[in-house]
Amino acid sequence: MNLNKVDLNLFIVFDAIYTEANLTRAGQIVGITQPAVSNALARLRETFNDPLFVRTAQGMVPTPMSQNIIGPVRSALQQLRISVQESRTFNPAQANKTYRISMTDLTEAVILPPLFQRLRRLAPNVIIESMLARRRETTKELAAGRLDFAVDAPLNTDPQVRHVKLMEDRYVCAMRQGHPLAKDKISLEEYLSLTHIHISSRRSGLGYVDLGLGKMGIQRKIALRSQHYLMATTVMQNTDMSMTVPERFARRNELHYAELPVNDIPVQETHLYWHESTDQDPANRWMREQIIEICQQVTTQEKKLEKASA
Repeated sequence: MNLNKVDLNLFIVFDAIYTEANLTRAGQIVGITQPAVSNALARLRETFNDPLFVRTAQGMVPTPMSQNIIGPVRSALQQLRISVQESRTFNPAQANKTYRISMTDLTEAVILPPLFQRLRRLAPNVIIESMLARRRETTKELAAGRLDFAVDAPLNTDPQVRHVKLMEDRYVCAMRQGHPLAKDKISLEEYLSLTHIHISSRRSGLGYVDLGLGKMGIQRKIALRSQHYLMATTVMQNTDMSMTVPERFARRNELHYAELPVNDIPVQETHLYWHESTDQDPANRWMREQIIEICQQVTTQEKKLEKASA
């Protein structure tokens, strides 16, 4: 292929079609009409001698050729954007930048307060937008630049996505102070006698503790399934319901908690994700460093408090 004869703007259209799987929405993102998108796609098909996308009921589905080239195309476009829009250094004190991060309310409560204390001092004009993206869409959102980071469990194995472990925690059985079973240790029978709140961003599916109980041929009684830890805590404070949560959350919200009477429950790991195309971006790298350092400080402080109370 002779790149001297290829309009590089076509690759911007290609990226938008791949991301949106729809020609009209791709045109809206790029700022051109749907016929112009169709024309650009026709030129790309001629250049690559491949359909690139096949129209189906689910949208424009990429061909194997598209899947093979999307990574290098996105990486090249990102490097071009960095070169045009930013210098190779990032000055946080003068930066007017918005970072978009996908995280749960539980993670927000741990990371955002100390992060904003730091930002007000180091980068006063930086804006954070936090929302919870669907897990299956995280890679696409990171690749398209609609997300800068995602903070989640270590479940994303896409090779385009880089990640690093931020924190880990163990699950405990939490309940309100003064609960009839508020004691240092509870039995499996007592745990199963409780009415439980289950926290999950998914509409259905089992949690780690339910999988562990299933191996034993038993199940717990779940009366409330919710996305939000903080709301569930309010419910629990006014009832005798319980909740299986990370120990950090129980401790921070002054709940009584006891070790789970269920074996083989894995620890909860929290990872920071970003797209490989932003790996060398100075602004992205600077924010990664802040989040990683804050989580290290949180973990260190918690260990000190645990030793002091032992």
